[in-house]
Amino acid sequence: MSAEPPVRVLIVDDDALVRAALSMILGGVPDVRVVGEATDGAEVPAAVAAYAPDVVLMDIRMPRVDGLAATEALRAAPDPPEVLVLTTFDADEQVLRALRAGAAGFLLKDTPPAEIVAAVRRVAAGEATLSPAVTRKLIAHVTAPAPARAPDSRRDRALRLLDGLTEREREVAVALGQGRTNAEISAELFMSVATVKAYVSRLLTKLDLNNRVQVALLVQDAGLV
Repeated sequence: MSAEPPVRVLIVDDDALVRAALSMILGGVPDVRVVGEATDGAEVPAAVAAYAPDVVLMDIRMPRVDGLAATEALRAAPDPPEVLVLTTFDADEQVLRALRAGAAGFLLKDTPPAEIVAAVRRVAAGEATLSPAVTRKLIAHVTAPAPARAPDSRRDRALRLLDGLTEREREVAVALGQGRTNAEISAELFMSVATVKAYVSRLLTKLDLNNRVQVALLVQDAGLV
């Protein structure tokens, strides 16, 4: 049996030291290959076309086209690679915008090397990189201390999408919005963890979303938690 091909990674960051560090971390892993680098979001379309990455590590703050705009454009294109946004976690609204745009999650720039590698693998496998605990922390940080109601257009859209769910699907969605783990949802809703996972997959398909973080944000927009 042939081995799976390595995960192809494109690094996008205007800091040469960051690019070098990430290349060194990922370059030492046999099942991951850094296929290219870009120094600005403006270079992303050409770099993606040239290198065909599976995963793009995307910095937020870059001088010409920032990582948010680059992520939004990239995820709107046909058959896009997954995007991991790099952040220092001091710009929560920017992280929120990136997740709404379809980024698979985010990494802190001081994330330990082993966790960066694991995150790349998870994203390549179609999983979000945000643990439920981090999801809970992000949502709490964004909505505190005085949570503002989502704009009516966004709230109306969220309510319309969630209205199409069954009662059980809606319960799982709300639990995700509360930052619950699969095990916690299993205990609260009296279903197996495997069934919870199946419901999460069904929600992603039904709502046309990329990961559980986007489900949580949709529930937040609808004002259900």
